[in-house]
Amino acid sequence: MARRKIRFPYSRSAQTKLLWLVVVAALVAYRLWLATTPAAPVVIDAGEYRVERVIDGDTLLLANRARVRLIGVDTPETVDPNRPPEPFGHEAAEFTRRAVEGKVVRLEFDRERKDRYERFLAYVYVGDLLVNEELIRAGLSKAETRFHYRDAMKRRFLKAEEEARRERRGIWSLAERLENCNRPPGRFVVLAPPKHSRIREPDY
Repeated sequence: MARRKIRFPYSRSAQTKLLWLVVVAALVAYRLWLATTPAAPVVIDAGEYRVERVIDGDTLLLANRARVRLIGVDTPETVDPNRPPEPFGHEAAEFTRRAVEGKVVRLEFDRERKDRYERFLAYVYVGDLLVNEELIRAGLSKAETRFHYRDAMKRRFLKAEEEARRERRGIWSLAERLENCNRPPGRFVVLAPPKHSRIREPDY
């Protein structure tokens, strides 16, 4: 039986023209999208801003498209595509998300306004509570004191870190968990759950 030849409804030249029309339409739509999407601000002042979303435990995206990095905080990595999430990285991101996402926060700045990635370096307040400090107190970050910011804040963050170390919260529980792995059977240390942070859970 002879095979029937498949006929296309359009000629090859018509198909090429249609393809070009689709490409041009896509480019026009993309340019319109860029034109209507607000660019991130180059400068922002201290004050109140709404948080659009939390990128990870120590980085926020504001509603005005500015990215904010919390001063003195370095939470475990979760968004690096070249390596798996670090221990307590997801917990840190969730902690910050519950604290600030969708809320109005108050930003205060120090000596350096931006890092090398063009993120604004800020102290982030929810009411009277300093989120930077609460992350450290919860054991979800070390106190990063090697950067240029005020000594009073460095002392405050180090005090919060000492508390987290003493209570073996978050990342500070990891060393003792490793010790437990090397202990003889029946001699495991039971870790007490971390105390609640002073940041309150949102009411749903």
